[in-house]
Amino acid sequence: MLPWEYGIRNLLRRPTRSLLTLCALAIVSILILVTVGFIQGLTKTLDVSGGQQTAIVFSINMGENLEYSSIPMSSGDVVAGNVAGITKTDGVLDVSPELFFGTQLQLKDGSETFGLLRGVTSRVFRVREQVSITEGRWPEPGEILVGSMVETKLGLAAKQFEVGDTIELEGGSWKISGRFAARGSVFESEIWCRLTDLQQSTRRDDLSLVAMKCEDDAAFSKLDLFCRQRYDLELQSVAERDYYATLQRDYGPIRMLGWTMVGLISIAGLFAGLNTMFGAVIGRTREMAMLQAIGYSRRAIMLSVLQEGVLLGMGGAIIGALVSLVWIDGVAIRFTMGAFELKIDQIAVLAGCAAGFVMGLLGSLIPGVRAMKQDIVLGLKSI
Repeated sequence: MLPWEYGIRNLLRRPTRSLLTLCALAIVSILILVTVGFIQGLTKTLDVSGGQQTAIVFSINMGENLEYSSIPMSSGDVVAGNVAGITKTDGVLDVSPELFFGTQLQLKDGSETFGLLRGVTSRVFRVREQVSITEGRWPEPGEILVGSMVETKLGLAAKQFEVGDTIELEGGSWKISGRFAARGSVFESEIWCRLTDLQQSTRRDDLSLVAMKCEDDAAFSKLDLFCRQRYDLELQSVAERDYYATLQRDYGPIRMLGWTMVGLISIAGLFAGLNTMFGAVIGRTREMAMLQAIGYSRRAIMLSVLQEGVLLGMGGAIIGALVSLVWIDGVAIRFTMGAFELKIDQIAVLAGCAAGFVMGLLGSLIPGVRAMKQDIVLGLKSI
């Protein structure tokens, strides 16, 4: 076998070609990591949005569109009062009436954009346990809370909304009293205000949904049975985790498209690697013929060529992973339900490294096999 350092020295003998190949493979790895990070970020956001003990009750005529749902203000009390198994805190049922819809916002510079607005009461924190105020305080009348990813949802630069700033929405000026986070869930893309304030400004006396915390799976079943039996209420209930699992399935084609893009990017990178490695191997025809002439087998020479390709491929993958972890991980992007962060996790890094290994291996295997088929005498005579 050829010494291990022989392949490394070969890479250093042609520094420009090796560096360009390494950069090309690193760019391909970054593209793959970004695509997988998009898939993982979207999946995680929907996974953490649904509370394990939370059920939501909304209009039966709206399918899965919570923003178009309209139910009576008394729905929460009626349901909670007739269904056993709703948890209590300090003797008060953990029920959160909410009004949720999209609305036009006017920013400080006079521009308008579209945002998500949710009217809630202080009981929301008993049901939405993943939500916590990170800056400021609970809003007083005429004030709002801003999610940590609202700027991304609105297409603005980070931290455009500070505590004390004013936003024009629903025909009035609202002061920002604080900011909140929700562990990466879709709630971080929303603006929250007091339910009564929102109802008064929109002249509505209804709700979009009622969220409630159930003790166990039996309580979920009782809640669903009650909504099915009371046709007059025109309500439906669903476990919040199941609601977001349904949305997860709806976004399945997008994730499939993402994995398809990963495959296409890998194929494009493979062809680029093939082109580069063909040039590198063909330029070393005399060297390979000489190695065979002094006694090295074609298998040994082939393994050395593969070693060089894999070193380049894995080197590009490692550089791509480091760049992605430092500059891409956590980058926020918009989607229909709000915003989420690109997640460069173990799966993304593994996909990038696997692609780098395959590109390096196949990129050197095919030209190497072709070079090994050439006659030794003709190889020694080549220029």
